[in-house]
Amino acid sequence: VRSVAAVCSRSAVPAAAAAPRAFRVRSSTMAIGSTIHTFAVQLADVDRGVYEDLTLRVARHPSETDLYMVTRVLAYCLEYEEGIEFGGGVSSTEEPAVLVRDLTGDITAWIEIGAPDAARLHTANKRSERTTVYTHRDPARVLGTWAGKTIHEADTITLQSFDPRFIEDAAAHLERRNTLSVSVTEQQLYLELNGATLTSAVHSQPIQ
Repeated sequence: VRSVAAVCSRSAVPAAAAAPRAFRVRSSTMAIGSTIHTFAVQLADVDRGVYEDLTLRVARHPSETDLYMVTRVLAYCLEYEEGIEFGGGVSSTEEPAVLVRDLTGDITAWIEIGAPDAARLHTANKRSERTTVYTHRDPARVLGTWAGKTIHEADTITLQSFDPRFIEDAAAHLERRNTLSVSVTEQQLYLELNGATLTSAVHSQPIQ
């Protein structure tokens, strides 16, 4: 079951360079017992040249932890591009937590959260053009769970992680209604969440 509704508006920097864009609404059926969290996001990814104002309504599955949810929202922001959407996440075996579709509906980017098993990554990399994992766990231990396992073109899959305690510290400031600023410069992430300021490097490494 897909469990997220997202409302996004685009605003380029400088603002005068962009024509007005209509709001786009993405909605899906929520899992029973899900809790809605909202995020007013200002995104400035200097590394990729992406500047956006986003309003996200995120349905949190009853089994989803604070750490998983923060990582899921950050992955959405750090991977933001045309066609991105939240998938089923912890409530789905058919979709990743975040994905990107092309105009035909095919999945071009499969973005997992946490520590998916090797079989899931094997399938993901066969179904999409690229696969990325964002983890809130110890990256060395996550990599260890995949060692020696069969994963389709494993050397093309990237593991993204953050400095120790960064996700935990961010999760401590999570609320039902959130104001979030995400800035990225030279792989350094600057985060403001509900008035708290945090920073971390974004660590990127191939899984093999």
